[in-house]
Amino acid sequence: MASIDPLTLPLDDTSAADLAANGLDYARVDADGPGFRPFQRAVARGFLGAESSDDEAENARLTLRTRRLTGVFDRSAIEPEVPVGTVDSWVAPLTTSPGRQLDMWSISAVTVAPTHRRRGIARAMLGGELRTAAAAGAALAGLTVTEATIYGRWGFSPATWASDVVVDTRRARWAGPTAPGRLDFVPREGLAARISAVHERVRVQRPGSVPGWDGRWRGLAGTAPGDKEAEKVRAVVYRDTEGVERGILVYTIAEAESFTAHELNVRALFADGGEATAALWRFAIEHDLVAQVKAWLQPPVPPVQWMVVDRRAVTATLTDHQWLRVLDVPQALASRRYSAPLDVVLRVSDPLGFAEGDWHVRVDDGGEALVERAGDASAEVVTGGVNALGSLLLGGVRASELAEAGALGGSAHALAAIDRSFAPAMTPLLDIWY
Repeated sequence: MASIDPLTLPLDDTSAADLAANGLDYARVDADGPGFRPFQRAVARGFLGAESSDDEAENARLTLRTRRLTGVFDRSAIEPEVPVGTVDSWVAPLTTSPGRQLDMWSISAVTVAPTHRRRGIARAMLGGELRTAAAAGAALAGLTVTEATIYGRWGFSPATWASDVVVDTRRARWAGPTAPGRLDFVPREGLAARISAVHERVRVQRPGSVPGWDGRWRGLAGTAPGDKEAEKVRAVVYRDTEGVERGILVYTIAEAESFTAHELNVRALFADGGEATAALWRFAIEHDLVAQVKAWLQPPVPPVQWMVVDRRAVTATLTDHQWLRVLDVPQALASRRYSAPLDVVLRVSDPLGFAEGDWHVRVDDGGEALVERAGDASAEVVTGGVNALGSLLLGGVRASELAEAGALGGSAHALAAIDRSFAPAMTPLLDIWY
């Protein structure tokens, strides 16, 4: 779907000049060139990881050669080839409502060496990414975050939330439906492709989802180099009564001292529909000799809570996961379907200027939006920053809640109208890291 090729775009002149004024170089890194391993070393340092082996580096190269890798370099350092700042980016389709997608400038691997803090590196890298994306016509930028205090200054804000789920199987007696299809174990050979196929079925229907990539699926399948638990990986698929694979569960078992109290750790649980969801969760909860099931990046209110007798046997810890930054207001808002008509003016403030302005948003009876510069529109005005607009976009947060927090201003009538219109057909979720 992507109509923008980041690999063809030049580096941002403003960022290059700002970094040069601080004695730093701003340069692209070729994934097939000698700078790739030093780039990886810098990323590993930034995320407190170990340096990669040759096999791990070659596995990563398969993914990263299709991405835009950018480094900031201190040529006077002892290791001048190792960047002191890193970022990689690519364009991927974000599902904005079931069956609707929008190209998003995806950002990852943002690191700054602790030896080079407070030298404007992050400001230059993130500003450069946004200016490049906007100039190329991207309506939206997105990232997943390890720290929640960094990215708001560039206009990013949480748009999807996810839960880390822990189930005490000794209390979680099954009360959910019995799926009519069947479960089967599948081998690790070909497992990555199976994960990809099911995830693709799911992600085009779920707002907030993006496609995965081969490296992500190999990692979940235990077929990527360096996976210390690869031999423990098991997987089952759910097939409906027509024989279609609609769900997949990939997991490992962590042994406990008590032979009946092992821990089942879910690497992936992707399900196309309620039947598959119920079948896979029931398999996990009723697994022999397992006392606890752990799963990450599940829906904010995980369906399994409604499928057991004692719903307090399920602990769900909610966290913000994907942050979005609107660059083109008309394009971003028109990319999704809406649940009710709407006629308001959004007065958006944006310190970086991309989304600044008064925007007349009209949603018709069919849920389609027309967004234009407001001009002399007589509709009610709702005011807020670009951060609030990013959180509103997919419907994962209500306008009235943002107003209570002081992030939006407007009449109760206008805020309620936005709540009705922006209500999502399905709770937004991003179920992978990127």
